[in-house]
Parts: sequence; C-alpha cells; structure tokens
Amino acid sequence: MRPVVPYVTAALLFGLGVYGVLRRRNAVLVLMAVELMLNAVNLILVTADTTAKAALPHGGQVFALFVIVLAAAEIGVGLAIVLQLYRLRASVAVDEVPLTEPPVPVPAAAVAERSATTVGVDRPAAGSGVDGAEGAR
Repeated sequence: MRPVVPYVTAALLFGLGVYGVLRRRNAVLVLMAVELMLNAVNLILVTADTTAKAALPHGGQVFALFVIVLAAAEIGVGLAIVLQLYRLRASVAVDEVPLTEPPVPVPAAAVAERSATTVGVDRPAAGSGVDGAEGAR
C-alpha cells in the first residue's frame, strides 16, 4: 500500500474538521468537527507506524489509542458544557456566548413554555377547531 493515500485522506479529513470548527455556529457541530480532526490524527499515527520503522514497535497504534481515550473524555466534558450552556442561555450558538459578562439564567417559566411548545408538536393549538366540542363534529 502506498502511504500517500492515507496521508492525503487524513489531510482532507483534518481540513474538513478545521473548516467545521471555524464556520459552524452550533456547539455540537463544533465538537463533531473536533472529533473529525482527532480521527485524522489517528489515521496519520497508524499510517506512520506501519510505514516507518521506529525504535518503539507499534508506537503509533498506542498513541492512537491514547487519542481515542482523549476524544472520549473531550466528548464527555464538551457535552456537559453544551448542556449547561443550553440551560443558561436556551441556545447552543457559539457566537452568542458572551465571554466578558457573567451568565444570566433563563427564567424557569420561559424554559417550561419553550419546552411545552417544542415537545407538543403533535398537539393542536388552542382555538384551532380540532379540540373540544368542535372536534367532535
């Protein structure tokens, strides 16, 4: 196998990940782009391990395993941060996060109202003529 193909593939994956980190507004999509970059690094490590003769046998595969563990920890911490951001701001848009002022919590009534309107999509709106006595006709 020629080592050029995995290196080019890893470079393309890493470039897509960088583009995703720089252009996305949603925090979850930014985390996915970071995962894409980490997978590109894993591909480079394993390819370098198979093509180059190193003093440490299977060193690239061991480092790839460490990168996988790091990615799992990053997703756990990152999703916890995203959930807390959603609880405080009711949005996961990265560009709406103020970095200089303390967070202002969203009132519980606003969160309950928003969840009632988004969760009950299959329920008809009040006064639509489908509920109550009008729906029995």
